Amino acid sequence: MKQICIVFRHAPYGTTYTREGIDFSLLSASFEQLVSLIFCDEAVLHLLPDQQAELAGSKDYVSVFKAFYLYEIETVMACEQSLNAMGLTVAELAIDVQSASVEAISAQLALADEVLVF
Repeated sequence: MKQICIVFRHAPYGTTYTREGIDFSLLSASFEQLVSLIFCDEAVLHLLPDQQAELAGSKDYVSVFKAFYLYEIETVMACEQSLNAMGLTVAELAIDVQSASVEAISAQLALADEVLVF
């Protein structure tokens, strides 16, 4: 079993990067790969609840985040520095995530066989 770490770095709704990353995550997990997700920089904004994606002309892929556990994606981290920079706490987010320091993120990346950045 391969360990795949997917890092999200882009803000919501300007690109298709995050949607593609989510699709890849779920597909990889469905093929029994061990998938971990890390949200950094402006990508932590994806984790906010009550987004209205249709107003930006996008599909509501944030609701898919709640299905991560169905795909056995257990490691979902949000960069602590990025959360602080955006004035967010994990209690405000739509799903349960682990607030992770730079060191914890580095350790997670070191465990991965492959790292993909979306």
